[in-house]
Amino acid sequence: MEINNQSIIGKIVAENYKAASVFKKYKIDFCCNGNRTIADASKKNQIDEETLINELNDVTSEKNQGDIDFKSFPLDLLSDYIEKTHHRYIDSKIPEITPYLEKIVNVHGNMHPELYEVERLFKESAGDLSAHLRKEELMLFPYIRQVVKAQISGGKKPIAKMGDAAEYIALMEDDHNVEGERFRTISELTDNYNPPADACNTYRVTLSLLQEFEEDLHRHIHLENNILFPKSIALIENMED
Repeated sequence: MEINNQSIIGKIVAENYKAASVFKKYKIDFCCNGNRTIADASKKNQIDEETLINELNDVTSEKNQGDIDFKSFPLDLLSDYIEKTHHRYIDSKIPEITPYLEKIVNVHGNMHPELYEVERLFKESAGDLSAHLRKEELMLFPYIRQVVKAQISGGKKPIAKMGDAAEYIALMEDDHNVEGERFRTISELTDNYNPPADACNTYRVTLSLLQEFEEDLHRHIHLENNILFPKSIALIENMED
């Protein structure tokens, strides 16, 4: 894969997820704002373009050590993977993290008032994400599976109960943008999840869980925004009504 200053960030990560580590290093959003060129991202983040390209070429040229090639997945299989891996992760982690946050706010909130805002943002995210996942599981993903089935059988494009599929996908991407912004704020409030000197073990565990949650969310959104959604739209648009 040849990377230059006009390469699209999301497509680079879709081709090789190892590139994500470089973008994270320079705080470049590759999931929610992946539809930008290297040139645009370098200028906005005040990064030397050549340095960024060289680092990306170095990491993507390393031998593959078993990374999954999600771009090669059939769309129905990718939908299944996202639902069973990332959706279930969110569903399991929200009830785990919430009481930890409540506890450290009660114990450390006076000395670290930023924790009140972290708790508020996470609870907002928990509610919105839960609703978002159900929209995908009940409406969008079943439709994608129907489209794949119709393509295999040579049938016509199925009717989408949620209306125009591209417009519905755009709404899902809007939800992703909101979550991306929330967790950027949480990361800033917690000094990139670094515990303060007076942090107890619960405080440290909570920050670690939040960081893990954000990292999983980045990969989750990347799989949808940069692979599943554009490929699904392309397939739907090429099918006969």
